[in-house]
Amino acid sequence: MKVLYFDCFAGAAGDMILGALLDAGAREEAVRDELAKLPLAGYQLETERVNKKGLSALKVHVRVREADRPHRHFGDIKHMLLTSGLSPRVKEVSLAVFTRLAEAEGKVHGIPAEKVHFHEVGAVDAIVDIVGTAAALADLGAEKIYASPLQTGCGTVECAHGILPVPAPATLELLRGIPVADAWAEGELLTPTGAAILTSIATFGPLPAMTVQKTGYGAGSRELSRPNVLRVIVGTTQERSLTAATVTVYEAAIDDMNPEFYSYLSGKLAAAGAVDVVLTPVLMKKGRPGTLVTVLVHPPNEEAVLQVLFAETTTLGVRRTCADKLMLHRRSVEVKTPYGPVRIKLGELDGRLLNASPEYEDCAALAAGTGTPLKEIYTAALAAWREKREYELFATEEEKKKKEGQGRFPAEKENKDKRKKG
Repeated sequence: MKVLYFDCFAGAAGDMILGALLDAGAREEAVRDELAKLPLAGYQLETERVNKKGLSALKVHVRVREADRPHRHFGDIKHMLLTSGLSPRVKEVSLAVFTRLAEAEGKVHGIPAEKVHFHEVGAVDAIVDIVGTAAALADLGAEKIYASPLQTGCGTVECAHGILPVPAPATLELLRGIPVADAWAEGELLTPTGAAILTSIATFGPLPAMTVQKTGYGAGSRELSRPNVLRVIVGTTQERSLTAATVTVYEAAIDDMNPEFYSYLSGKLAAAGAVDVVLTPVLMKKGRPGTLVTVLVHPPNEEAVLQVLFAETTTLGVRRTCADKLMLHRRSVEVKTPYGPVRIKLGELDGRLLNASPEYEDCAALAAGTGTPLKEIYTAALAAWREKREYELFATEEEKKKKEGQGRFPAEKENKDKRKKG
């Protein structure tokens, strides 16, 4: 499996990320082909080999005429991307990055994301950096992307809103739940664009085990005591195809709350964006029985979940840790039962099916609607899935063609006939 690792020892910006990917083997023509699908004019994309404290790196320049630097709202950029002819993966990544930026800016300025008025980020050069990065990633074809803790810098930075502290407010908002390194240089090393790109595409942590194939260096614009470059490492790994996501884990041990409230609490946490809510009986100080509330949540929903924990429980404090959640590849298929359709949730690893389970909500709805015991519908759904699976695996093409039009698979037709006779 091909993997990328961004080593952000000197921070990151959009041009540094794009430069590093091009230096690591992404084809410049592939990037230019995707950018040509956008309604952008008046810019030139150029690359230059430079030396930063003894390291050879690729500097990306997006040269734009001042007249072609309009300020754009998030809605303008979103419309541009959605109506473009960009490749699906490039469009998806670009939209994800700009959406994170808009949500962060909106939070900082107290306005809805759709109404965010971008200044520097709305300029042509930033759009080129983001869409160009998405195109370079697609061209390299990495299945997993990782990054080191982010170096932000310190001090102040001058921007469209005036002089702001480093990290800039929008950058800091993007870093919620993301590990950062000790600041070693004055000034802004991590830009909002760089933070938005990396927090949208990468899992953060140490360099993963891999066989190194290539490295690339993207140059920044500053002269620092260390090389102002971003390094990307391209390699292969035997790691299984698990999906990884960064999550925040909140824990609160409670021994003085009415146990009837926990069901309501779980529902409120789920509505606030919690991924998982686990209640564990524990023995607390002075021998009191209590409940450990454990909540997993993606960084953008942290604040909402934290508000629920404090508002709906008696806890005076919670523990917070950052973790990686590893997940099987998930998909679902629908099967037909005598009681109605039921979705089957599938978990796969390296293309091999490991788990199959009926969707509880579908089974519960059919049980309530038909008066049939839930366990019977659950069993019928599993039986229908097994029949479907066996048919897909073992039926010949001739058998499948012969049964075409009789149902999604032969067992459906047979079940219908049996019900008619009964």
